[in-house]
Amino acid sequence: MLQAIRAFKYLTPFALYLLAYVAFNGTGLVCWYPILYVFFFIPLLELFIKADTHNMDTIEESMAKKNVLYDFILYASVIFQYFSLWLFLNTIQEENLSGLDIAGRVASMGLLCGTFGINVAHELGHRVNKLEQFLAKTLLLTSLYMHFFIEHNKGHHKHVATPHDPSTAKYKQSIYAFWPQTLMGTYISAWKITNDELKKKNVSWFSLQNEMLIFQIIQLLLVTSIYTIFGGFVLVCFLIAALMGGLLLETVNYIEHYGLTRNSNNEDQYERVQPHHSWNSNHIIGRLMLFELSRHSDHHYLASRKYQILRHFDNAPQMPTGYPGMILLSLFPPLWFKTMHRQMKKYGIKES
Repeated sequence: MLQAIRAFKYLTPFALYLLAYVAFNGTGLVCWYPILYVFFFIPLLELFIKADTHNMDTIEESMAKKNVLYDFILYASVIFQYFSLWLFLNTIQEENLSGLDIAGRVASMGLLCGTFGINVAHELGHRVNKLEQFLAKTLLLTSLYMHFFIEHNKGHHKHVATPHDPSTAKYKQSIYAFWPQTLMGTYISAWKITNDELKKKNVSWFSLQNEMLIFQIIQLLLVTSIYTIFGGFVLVCFLIAALMGGLLLETVNYIEHYGLTRNSNNEDQYERVQPHHSWNSNHIIGRLMLFELSRHSDHHYLASRKYQILRHFDNAPQMPTGYPGMILLSLFPPLWFKTMHRQMKKYGIKES
């Protein structure tokens, strides 16, 4: 019973789908409810809630790992995501909408693209089960970010906290300089990883084994279908929302690894990824909302661990607040640098 209760707390992120439903069917301030919830209400609330560093004991962890409820919650997000996308596409062209109403709905869809379309796909994409990997790719499609499945697992986790990783922000690099680096860098990296694998297998570039090529075709089919069914205006709105989802994901990458580096043994060999190579956050609301993504130190230390059993490490550098608050802070570079450089000094992190 206790394990069921613990699992059901991860239904709380689905409040965002409810708010999005309201936003897609309303006008005025209602259209901005999801944005206000994530970037105003949650950061404000987290200022008054103490971070929770508690870890499960061995027995609790074993039970949680085997509890399928945690998995079914993730699977449910696929249904909710596609329903929300369909609703968005059908309602964004209503005649009585103002420019602000449209912007609010697009931003709300963009938020869903980032928090569920990419974040839940991130969790499922680390699984070895083929069905779960398929669901991960299906979610990434809603953000036109399918290359993430390849680059994140085979690139980012290998090169994190090194100059070879486009998703690791350098010391004193602003979010606005980071976005072009990671958006272009991860896409190019995914192609390179795929091409290298095809060469090793002696397989032609134009092949069904070229997963990146398949991803581009699938995404093009989605874009073409939206244009054909709903028209150019709706397509532009969707493309903006998808871009927002990608930017949200990359902003999360920015705050997770800013300024952290791994020691190198030689030019191309680096120490094993440790908990102190990722910024961590134990703020409970942000943890629940993003399915424990903010316990990022343990995720990079052992990527196969399911979200519900991720641990806190005392030697992992901690963010001063939860992810929503840190995302907002990153948008103001002078405040970001002042805050994070103070945190780096607090944890004895070399500034380089």
